[in-house]
Amino acid sequence: MKKQIVIWAVIVFLVGLAIYQNTGSQGQSQPADLEELPQVGFRAPAFSLTGLDGTAYSLADESKPMVINFWASWCGPCEIEAPDLVKLYEKYEGKIEIYAVNATTFDKEDKAREFAERHGFKFPVLLDDDRNNKVMDQYQVYAFPTTFFVNRDGVIVDKVLGIVEPDELEKKFKRAISSK
Repeated sequence: MKKQIVIWAVIVFLVGLAIYQNTGSQGQSQPADLEELPQVGFRAPAFSLTGLDGTAYSLADESKPMVINFWASWCGPCEIEAPDLVKLYEKYEGKIEIYAVNATTFDKEDKAREFAERHGFKFPVLLDDDRNNKVMDQYQVYAFPTTFFVNRDGVIVDKVLGIVEPDELEKKFKRAISSK
């Protein structure tokens, strides 16, 4: 009798486990159901910021792949990376968007403008300052540059702290463009 109870308990447990795993994996496969976290495999946290051009930009409105690059004008590695971002933006224009989020809380708007003009940024330069939502905090950015690569479903497919070689950066652009 005890043996039958144990067998039934094991069967009920296994069936329950199978149902739980099957239901859980279906929920995870839908990008709309994913939690917003600044980590690979999660939806990119939505934000709205004003650009140097005075336009309000909202991540929630995007339906194409994007690169979100956090930088500052005084950042040496950002200075090195900027020409590579410009070249890749020109190469993949229309297929991917770049948002260059300036750490205006730790920078000055005029310095950000000067940096963007000097490097020929044709993509939006957004200002994350005390008046906004502190997007740097939302994305847990603690070093510059920090770059997130987001696919067309709004899911983060890669993250880079610091800079990488230009060919590696291009691979990450391609992954964001082709990833679903």
